[in-house]
Amino acid sequence: MKFLKNYLKFFIGIAVLIMAIVIFFIAQGVNDLESANLKKWRSADVERRIATVQILIASDEHSELLVQCVDKIASLPDSGEMAVKDAVSLCYTGIQLKENN
Repeated sequence: MKFLKNYLKFFIGIAVLIMAIVIFFIAQGVNDLESANLKKWRSADVERRIATVQILIASDEHSELLVQCVDKIASLPDSGEMAVKDAVSLCYTGIQLKENN
């Protein structure tokens, strides 16, 4: 009986340890939108998109326009694997070029 009791304690300890590791990895899997691809961009809500753009350009100006631009890029075929930061950079560069001309 003592052997069974110790075996049960050991089994429960291992199960708790495995569960803690799984929860840790699931929590780490939650990505910021800044480092995600455009597939995740399409599924994010507007507030999160605006916040991501503001973080990436470190400014509040043109954030609505940038969100619309990245939305347009995300709607293109085969654009799902493009990084969000690359799309924002591309759009921001275009806006700066437009302002300077």
